Amino acid sequence: MADQYPVLNVFQYITFRAIYAAITALLLSFLLGPTIIELMRRKQFGQVVRECGPESHSSKSGTPTMGGVLIIFATVVPTLLWADLHNMYVWIAILTMVVGGCIGLADDLLKIAHQSSDGLSGRRKLLAQCLLALFVAWMLYANGISTGLTIPFYKQFDLDLGLWFIPFAMLVIVGSSNAVNLTDGLDGLAIGAVLICAATFAIVVYITGHAIFASYLYLDFIPGAGELTIFLCALCGAGLGFLWYNSHPAEIFMGDVGSLSMGASLGAIAIMVKQEILLAIVGGIFVLEAISVMIQVGYFRMTGKRFFLMAPIHHHFELSGLSESKVIVRLWTVAIILALVGLSTLKLR
Repeated sequence: MADQYPVLNVFQYITFRAIYAAITALLLSFLLGPTIIELMRRKQFGQVVRECGPESHSSKSGTPTMGGVLIIFATVVPTLLWADLHNMYVWIAILTMVVGGCIGLADDLLKIAHQSSDGLSGRRKLLAQCLLALFVAWMLYANGISTGLTIPFYKQFDLDLGLWFIPFAMLVIVGSSNAVNLTDGLDGLAIGAVLICAATFAIVVYITGHAIFASYLYLDFIPGAGELTIFLCALCGAGLGFLWYNSHPAEIFMGDVGSLSMGASLGAIAIMVKQEILLAIVGGIFVLEAISVMIQVGYFRMTGKRFFLMAPIHHHFELSGLSESKVIVRLWTVAIILALVGLSTLKLR
């Protein structure tokens, strides 16, 4: 209709559609948030706090959970409204988020049904995540995506992984999903870090999908990847709306349905735009949380003692005497610094 009504040409621009995808997602979160909270409360879908967690978190038991359903809905619907639905990358991002959310939903429902912090067994959850990651990796590989690994700070240097691209992509998706899940332990911490990461990658994917910008910055130009900007901006809008209800003291938690879905989709997007290592930099908070758990488990098995007061590391800071709000804001600050460092690698090449 742009031929008859020139004003509609504005809909051809990714930036315009990305902005309104974010606004649409934000409005959906604001409008549906109270309904979701009340529904979860009425169904008695309350958070089951881990017995081995900090004592100060015992008061959070029973707080409505599975708010990730709201995040997924408020991300997917605006994406379907504003993105080019002929674009393969958009559908892969949506698929990864929805299926990742289903895995988390099953985990959350089992926790609620058994009134235990143990949901899906570790093996079953990992198997489901690996199958999802394998499907995504194979789809990308079969459709001719570059198997090169981009190294930050180096221009026009790709390490060709060949067929090893598939297990590497699986590692990125599963690792990212679980790392965000481990970060989700304080009110607003995980969603705030995801917001920062998603906003940063919205800039990256827009540049990657723009021939002139990608060439100027010596990035791989990936035709069509720019449409992922709409998905990421919708995620930012949905996350910002969710943070309204999830900020301390939280009215609702995202649950595994939220953390597993967002982490998996961020990992998949990093693979699609060939910025897997950049994700580790920008999402450094998630990496730190995951590494702290691995250190804690490994050190305990070797010595029988704890390396940290408690893992993941945000609980260590809490038990060190910092208030929950201070831990959250300081980790957000670190996340912003890491995002800026990540963006700087686009120019320092």
